Amino acid sequence: MRIVVHDYSGHPFQIQLSRELARRGHVVQHVYFADFQTPKGALSLRADDPSTLTITGVSLGEPFRKNTFVQRRSQEIRYGKRVADIISAFQPDVVFSSNSPLDAQRLIQKAARAAKDAAFVFWVQDLYGEAIRKILTRKLHFVGALVAAYYLRLERTLLSRSAHVICISSDFETLLRGYGVDAGAVTVIENWAPLEDMPLLPKDNAWSRKVGLSKTGNIVYSGTLGYKHNPDLLLRLALETDGEVNVFSEGAAADWLRLEAGKRGLSNLKVHPWVSFEDLPAMLASADIAVAIIEPDAGIYSVPSKVLTYMSVGRAILASIPPENLAARILARETAGLVAPPADAEVFVDYAKKLLADSALREQLGANARSYAENKFDIRGLGDRFEGISIRAMAKRGRVGIPADTVSAAV
Repeated sequence: MRIVVHDYSGHPFQIQLSRELARRGHVVQHVYFADFQTPKGALSLRADDPSTLTITGVSLGEPFRKNTFVQRRSQEIRYGKRVADIISAFQPDVVFSSNSPLDAQRLIQKAARAAKDAAFVFWVQDLYGEAIRKILTRKLHFVGALVAAYYLRLERTLLSRSAHVICISSDFETLLRGYGVDAGAVTVIENWAPLEDMPLLPKDNAWSRKVGLSKTGNIVYSGTLGYKHNPDLLLRLALETDGEVNVFSEGAAADWLRLEAGKRGLSNLKVHPWVSFEDLPAMLASADIAVAIIEPDAGIYSVPSKVLTYMSVGRAILASIPPENLAARILARETAGLVAPPADAEVFVDYAKKLLADSALREQLGANARSYAENKFDIRGLGDRFEGISIRAMAKRGRVGIPADTVSAAV
């Protein structure tokens, strides 16, 4: 098959999937937004990559205006047109598209349908219509509600026109049914982390010694800090614990934390730029506690995948996540971390103090986390599932001469 895997953000596990599909002989074009400000996966071709894999980073040649709605929307539309051109030239059989803003997703889906009616698979990482509704109605009231209504309709239309829908949590299924998406066209595949790129390393490693984090009691946050995160929780950890709070992030919220640390004279709060994907395992290994946070409103439409990366490197996790969120349920079920409700900062800080004081507890939680990752993050089995979905989606679009129900067992 000719397959496009489009991941707007450039995350680590999607490029791992592209590599796996290419190893199986499929011709794979992996596409991502090079200008989007977020940590990236292993997006350079490796010496052992098959010749059937191509990796394309799309750049607009200018900074991405993340915090300005009108300019951001204009850039997302331009980005969507460029991805659409790549699809038109590549002529795929299947397009998997994830993390894409809806204005770009509309153009990508349209290009897929025009490319000999390729099967478009909407890989739902976040329900953007719900996110926009919650954020804009709170900030812009009536005008925000009108904008949100447009995007909710657009998201429903794109989902209903997809040959198949992958969602990362069963929690999304109720909302998808409410959107009118056929339950038979939906498959739940939980996110994962590329375990082959996440070796278990000691806290005292070459990277941590170089940066000066090999001996301190480190509380580490790594990743984006955006609308669905509360950076004040990280500030409170520095103010109210004796841990060394190291934040690896960039953008407005990271800048605010750096400013607050300076104003308050906090020597135990340090803000660093993102590290390369190659250095990520060593950086995370320096953590005694790995932190994940998400706001209450985001719990229904977002699952913080950084939790899965933390689990891969075998570190105890401290989370401020709604208890009903999939990530929170995994941590509780696997006894891999301590989870506080987002509205309860005192419990969050108390859990941090508990973990800092109990090395045996941290070690046990980290071991449980790694065990879960080793049992669940099997790229071969995941590759089987995505192949099955490809065949089923192609059958639905009339691209293969077999009935769709003959391959349903493979999904």
